[in-house]
Amino acid sequence: MTDWQELEKKYYMRTFDRIPVTLVRGQGARVWDDRDKQYLDFVGGWAVNNLGHCHPEVTKAIIEQAQTLVQTSNQFFTIPQLQLAEILAGHSCLQRAFFCNSGAEANEGAVKLARRYGKLKRNGAYEVITAFDSFHGRTLAMTAATGQAKFQEPYQPMPVGFRNVAYNSIEAIKAATTSQTCAVMLEAAQGESGVHFPDDGYLKAVRAWCDETGILLILDEIQTGLGRLGTLFAYEQFGVETDIMSLAKGLANCVPFGAFLAYVGCSVFTPGEHGSTFGGNPLACAAGYATVRFLLDNHIADNAARVGQYLISGLGYLRSRYPFVTEVRGRGLLAAIEFNRDMGQQVALVCLEKGLLVNKVKPNALRFMPPLIIGKSEADEALGILDKVLAGF
Repeated sequence: MTDWQELEKKYYMRTFDRIPVTLVRGQGARVWDDRDKQYLDFVGGWAVNNLGHCHPEVTKAIIEQAQTLVQTSNQFFTIPQLQLAEILAGHSCLQRAFFCNSGAEANEGAVKLARRYGKLKRNGAYEVITAFDSFHGRTLAMTAATGQAKFQEPYQPMPVGFRNVAYNSIEAIKAATTSQTCAVMLEAAQGESGVHFPDDGYLKAVRAWCDETGILLILDEIQTGLGRLGTLFAYEQFGVETDIMSLAKGLANCVPFGAFLAYVGCSVFTPGEHGSTFGGNPLACAAGYATVRFLLDNHIADNAARVGQYLISGLGYLRSRYPFVTEVRGRGLLAAIEFNRDMGQQVALVCLEKGLLVNKVKPNALRFMPPLIIGKSEADEALGILDKVLAGF
């Protein structure tokens, strides 16, 4: 039997802190390893597999499109691309879409659009204000946008044009705004820092400040969009509308995909100013359209809200049982528990042994991002395993 993990050591760049399991197949909310052991998947491809593994409607769309037309380049019109753009515009506050290959590309495109707007509408303004503890992607520019020194230090000097300020502080944004500011870019929830949500009124205050100063608001909904928090988009829960929004992860359920949407008034690109070879190809767009159509037709966001509330309540009960669990945070099916010491990796590994996949998002915190199709029975199963694991600590 091939030792795949040893093969990885020989041939693959060691950029991931992997959990020691080799997954070979999945169905719904479950996966199996190369020894045919079954796991309940509460990582969900890092909030990608919103409809679960190998969802039949998405799989059908991929197969049909793969047998029809996969790649043409954006030199030509293709039908799945326009179907997906139409359905996203029809169910969001925005009117224009651009498709790419990843969340990092989506955020890059959003910033490029904001800079182009600044050049045309704000006397060349180019700076973007972002928040500390944010995460916007792994490209060099998005590493600069990401307000975490640990990601920036290995690659100094950082590209210019970003100002990192305190999260949840409208005063910090106001103080950082200058004549060179073209936009504020924020996550609707900071997932990679341990699942933190904005204070009540914060995004409304940012929206008001952007309106007052004429700068754009970019919401990064790469992790929170497409039903994850219990509404189709997270901005709906905060009473704001955005000028630009980035999406990825769950947009095509399993196919690498990214997008940014924009209000028509700031959609200022002209032909040749932005592009992508693979972005928006028929295969990815067919998967995306099937995913979004199923999410809407089957009220998957409502299920995420209901089951998420049940899961978070159960995590709260575990907090009451174990004093070393200091906090539970979550909305919909994006949740985290925090410990009073750095035990996240140990807990994740014991969960693995007992058949539950979870994400150590910080040394002292676990994150839960299961498929949005799960029911209370899967939540109970995960909570039961976690209860047994925590009892051992």
